[in-house]
Amino acid sequence: MIPLAKPEMGDEEIALVAETVRSGWITQGPRVAEFEAAFAARVGARHAVATSNCTTALHLSLLVAGVGPGDEVIVTPHSFIASANAIVHCGACPVFADIIPETLNMDPRLAAAAITPRTKAIMAVHQVGRPAELAELAALAGARRIALIEDAACAIGSRYRQEPIGSNGYSPLVCFSFHPRKIVSTGDGGMITTGNESWAQRLRLLRQHGMSVNDRQRHQSRTVVAEAYPILGYNYRLTDVQAAIGLAQLRRLDGMVARRREIAARYDAALAGHPRIVLFVEPADSRWNHQTYLIRLAGVDSTQRDGFMQGLLDEGIASRRGIMSIHREACYEERFGPQSFPRSEAASDQCVCLPLYTQMTDVDIEAVIAAVRRQADRL
Repeated sequence: MIPLAKPEMGDEEIALVAETVRSGWITQGPRVAEFEAAFAARVGARHAVATSNCTTALHLSLLVAGVGPGDEVIVTPHSFIASANAIVHCGACPVFADIIPETLNMDPRLAAAAITPRTKAIMAVHQVGRPAELAELAALAGARRIALIEDAACAIGSRYRQEPIGSNGYSPLVCFSFHPRKIVSTGDGGMITTGNESWAQRLRLLRQHGMSVNDRQRHQSRTVVAEAYPILGYNYRLTDVQAAIGLAQLRRLDGMVARRREIAARYDAALAGHPRIVLFVEPADSRWNHQTYLIRLAGVDSTQRDGFMQGLLDEGIASRRGIMSIHREACYEERFGPQSFPRSEAASDQCVCLPLYTQMTDVDIEAVIAAVRRQADRL
């Protein structure tokens, strides 16, 4: 079986984890601070704040941006459900704006049309690591005096107009994921980058119960310190064990992205020209990290797409359906009523994720290509 994805872990991760465990400090300690500093330096941000996952990162970012009950946040319907869930967790309403079919990212013109007096923020999702239309969305947010928050769950290692995603060049809050499907993985975990020092301080309070003095500061103090709880916070902490893994992963990021781009280029070359397979083209102003490799099956419905995927599975090759359309999920239909976003729905029904991970051999890659072509021929 060729799996869809496989995290790249090695001896450096094992050594750093062992060192961290032996140190006696395994959560919200010096390793987390080291990982935050390394991450900020890697993407060119002033501050990086680690969290338990990207959903909690999005939740905290929305809160510090002032999103609360009764507010609206514009977001794409074409994303993992966590993007919208974080908005709902704030008591706000996600207002969906449909996608650009060629990139699967939110269409800025439709985002502009969705703004109302209740709009507090726009959430730009970099779908499968492909940078959204940040310049247009930032201009829109600035003109309307609303916040722009980036859901960069998949986008570590991607670039937009020569700048790394996470540099805060277009928005003050960028959120990343370290789930096993992501390029840099800590098992689970998240990170927020920001150039706003007061927001960074507030994010650190919120992630640890609103505690005024964290455990590391108390441990290092030469005088007795009693913490206070000036605000109501959450338990959204990352552990030092996870941070140790992240440090090792971050050091190999350039190599991992280069290998993923190499495999994606081989797929592109081998699958181009097939009448049933539509490929996605990297825009000139972006550099994709290829967190996920997607193809689109022309002229099919979801039943035919599922048959294509079953055919791959029968040949020993895992795949996944395209990105979900959040508004079609029962919990959103029940809460907000039926909605229709045709571009997102069509892409959800026609797109397929193919195996892509750094450890793939030439034999694996050729097996995937051959099977995809065979199954596409049967459509």
